[in-house]
Amino acid sequence: MTAYCFFDILEFTDPTKIEKYRAGASATVAQYGGRYLIAGGKCDVVEGTWHPTFPVMLEFPSLEQAHRWYNSPEYRPLLELRLQGARGHAVFIEGRP
Repeated sequence: MTAYCFFDILEFTDPTKIEKYRAGASATVAQYGGRYLIAGGKCDVVEGTWHPTFPVMLEFPSLEQAHRWYNSPEYRPLLELRLQGARGHAVFIEGRP
């Protein structure tokens, strides 16, 4: 079943690290069969009080494949850059396309 990785980046704290992250992250996503669906953009809240700041959504063929990417040796150094260069939330969601 398809899986979605949703990241809400609340704050960019180190632009240099985030630029290095962005330079390499897309290739690792593609390597593990994923693709970007959303990277930033305006959010119109129509219910509730949640206001995503900088949403990013990836799609993978399965939840297992999403976790393989996230825990992969190729992504690990980039993940460290993102964690050091930004604050946010992340959830992986299994669902239908």
